[in-house]
Amino acid sequence: MSSDLLAFERALWQQGLVHVAGVDEAGRGPLAGPVSAAAVILPSAWATSGLPGELTGLNDSKQLTEVQREAFYEFIIRCSAIRQAVVLVTAERIDAINILAATHEAMNLALARLQPAPEHALVDGRPVKTMRVPQTALVKGDARSYSIAAASVLAKVTRDRLMQEYHRQWPQYGFAGHKGYGTAQHLAAIAQWGPCPIHRRSFAPLKGPEPELFSN
Repeated sequence: MSSDLLAFERALWQQGLVHVAGVDEAGRGPLAGPVSAAAVILPSAWATSGLPGELTGLNDSKQLTEVQREAFYEFIIRCSAIRQAVVLVTAERIDAINILAATHEAMNLALARLQPAPEHALVDGRPVKTMRVPQTALVKGDARSYSIAAASVLAKVTRDRLMQEYHRQWPQYGFAGHKGYGTAQHLAAIAQWGPCPIHRRSFAPLKGPEPELFSN
């Protein structure tokens, strides 16, 4: 694995593709809340100058502390040289079309919101058949490409902040702690209270008849 986390971007920039987007998602596995996807275009000038100091240590969001993620997030969204977009797809939509399709939909929507339009996408994981721009799929790409790492941070922080908001609405589920994942605490809360409006009804153990305590 290359230690140059701009190697994939640089190869495409050298081909004359200026607008190269990194794409990643957060929240495919949880039992509750949306799935989020982000797309980020870093400036091609960084091929020679390198990343600014504020992004030193940028990596897969799962490898960062919450403090690090928040600091990178704030810089990425405020840096005028970076183009970025984040999309959330709801639990209701996930139940309607399945989680994989919803994740790919979020990725495509995030790419579509970028201005200027991306000429190529670096995608974390496997190829996305529905992607509307040329792509390079990179397994563990969020640890191999700064563009994907930046998208990883935006997707995760955006979703985590939203789950904090949901915690204030439905504190009995503990969303602030587990962010909707199927922890023992979360499963116990579902058993006691039944699902709330942001639970993914198509996910086990939420399939089938469950006590419905919330009407909207």
